[in-house]
Amino acid sequence: MSPQATTHPTRTDTQTLTRVDAGAQASRSRLGITLAIVLCAQLMIILDATVVNIALPNIARGLHLSAAGLSWVLNSYSLTFGGLLLLGGRAGDILGRRRAFLAGLALFTLASLAGGLATSASELLAARALQGVGAAFATPATLATIVSSVPEGQARTRALALFTGVITGGASLGLVLGGMITQWASWRWVLFVNVPVGAAVLLLAPRFLPESARQRGTFDIQGALFSTAGMAALVYAFIRAASNGWGDHLTLGALILAAVLLTAFVLTEATTKQPVTPLRLFTDRTRAASYVARVLVVGAMFSTFFFLTQFVQDVLGFSPVKAGLSFLPITVALFGVSRLAPRLMTRFGAKPLMVAGLASAVGGLAWLGQISPATTYWPGVLGPMLLMGCGMGLAFVPLTAASLTGVAPEDSGSASAMVNVTQQVGGALGLAALVTVYGHAARTAQVGSVGAGPLTRAQDILAHGVAASFATAALFDAFAIGVIIAAVRLGTTAVKAR
Repeated sequence: MSPQATTHPTRTDTQTLTRVDAGAQASRSRLGITLAIVLCAQLMIILDATVVNIALPNIARGLHLSAAGLSWVLNSYSLTFGGLLLLGGRAGDILGRRRAFLAGLALFTLASLAGGLATSASELLAARALQGVGAAFATPATLATIVSSVPEGQARTRALALFTGVITGGASLGLVLGGMITQWASWRWVLFVNVPVGAAVLLLAPRFLPESARQRGTFDIQGALFSTAGMAALVYAFIRAASNGWGDHLTLGALILAAVLLTAFVLTEATTKQPVTPLRLFTDRTRAASYVARVLVVGAMFSTFFFLTQFVQDVLGFSPVKAGLSFLPITVALFGVSRLAPRLMTRFGAKPLMVAGLASAVGGLAWLGQISPATTYWPGVLGPMLLMGCGMGLAFVPLTAASLTGVAPEDSGSASAMVNVTQQVGGALGLAALVTVYGHAARTAQVGSVGAGPLTRAQDILAHGVAASFATAALFDAFAIGVIIAAVRLGTTAVKAR
């Protein structure tokens, strides 16, 4: 071959390279649209876990819900969402991820419409439960689509960072949007807003979302029902104990029922041929530790939102809009720091990042544990929120990576679902446990506040109960740090290898 032939490509070669470059650019554009669709759907689903928080007082007045009933507005969604997520992940494996995604999102959108039109508490709670069912079938496909569409390495780490930013920042963004919608429109619009977004995603998804290969198998309906019913009984026991104590017969009965159902769930998963929760997911030490840590961390974070929204409105006197905007700093911190986390993981390693982030969150929660009626937004609320936002932004990206480490392709749907299961179940259990702490502390404060004015007395009781809940939430995160230090084996080398 002559030197000229080696040095100068032919016209045909140039045209071929141009077509290859154009094809690669089109492929990247299509991947970007695919990620935008699944992240948009994931954001909508995550928002619904918190968007109703600030609307709760208005919902209570509109539908005559008690305090216990209000907690079920959150938990009916979280429990069906978390309890059926593994079945949703299995449905994606067997039926195809795109089919499961579209069916789940359609149910979620219709249930949102029904919830906004609800005229009674029972109708609203039923609609929220159906929203959770739809979310359970749509959500596993989002993370599984990212894992299957984006090659391993820095590109996938960046995509996971976006996903993590959505699920962490979305939770706090829900508080901001919930306050605006509640004050400027109606509490019903915190549900109605899902309808046009869901419809748009349903129109675009069939064109841009890839369909996965369908696997042969069966559905473990029994395991899914045992897990969902068992978690519901456990949450009911905690909420009942908050008002009636642990010696109450119904509280004890619910605890016994939860133990029986959850034991039956484990036995079912250990013996069935195609379990909804493959117990082999927990054989990896790092992955199992990341699940435990996530339950504790999310339980502390979501419960913080629940109690802090009440404090800023009922003690500081914030309007719904102002209350929602007061959470904007934690939203910005969560999303901003989570975008930096992939680069920090490469430099420092995943485990140090998790420990440092959760240490910051413990500091913020301990600070909130000193809250009182005399506390002001600055620095008593804003300071701790910034600490928590930066800490969660650091911790969640490596925690998500640890949860997906070494997962076999056939378990990708179940493993992706488990990340969200721990998120939803952690939120429900954490809220139930800290509501119990709040109830005990509030009863103690009520005895000591006799003689105070009605408003001051109510504010003292609320602040005392909220402070005790925050202090306990700090212990949750501290225990999560211990779990990570003792059991997680994921450092800089492992991150680069991914």
